[in-house]
Amino acid sequence: MSLEAITIPPTTERSPASLVVMLHGWGANCHDLAPLAPALNLPDCLFLFPDAPFPHPQVPGGKMWYDLEREDERGLLESRQRLYDWLKSLESSTGVPLERTILSGFSQGGAMTLDVGLQLPVAGLVSMSGYLHGEPEPTGDRLPPTLIMHGTLDPIVPLKAAHQARDRFAKLGVFLEYRELMMGHEILPEQVEEMRTFVAEVLSGAVQPNVEKP
Repeated sequence: MSLEAITIPPTTERSPASLVVMLHGWGANCHDLAPLAPALNLPDCLFLFPDAPFPHPQVPGGKMWYDLEREDERGLLESRQRLYDWLKSLESSTGVPLERTILSGFSQGGAMTLDVGLQLPVAGLVSMSGYLHGEPEPTGDRLPPTLIMHGTLDPIVPLKAAHQARDRFAKLGVFLEYRELMMGHEILPEQVEEMRTFVAEVLSGAVQPNVEKP
């Protein structure tokens, strides 16, 4: 029930001080976001890029976290559990605790990030062009700082989905950074720089998790 993943080690000779996990979107695979590792320029970070567990029905070599074309979102519950279990197992395989782990994703991977990320004591969350599956349900009282970025011209995931995620996370009391960019369903260099700044602040302790409101 594990997930296959690409591993990109730190660029220093030291053991990784932190971990960044990046979840690809619908129809992509573990190779899609891997070029972001050098672009983020976080030399002490270990990067993991997992494959979603299900083959995409139309894209050769593509994967999906669940079937977007079905109303019942077939595969979502299994993917959620597999991702949760895999993330919990990473400390034993990498030596990096969840409290030093950033979970991030693009599109469907952003949705999985916002979903599963509230169930674990991760250091922070980054969603790019993502959305919510439903009402956020945190486990425990530790709310990871979250960066949400979205394109104002996104034809795939409408901007209102980002507004919904922003508003619901803010209502929970999450420390939230929200950015809109004039772009479509894509990742621009400006987003990479925003993510780098956010991750560096979270891992340095400049941004701390909040405690859930009663």
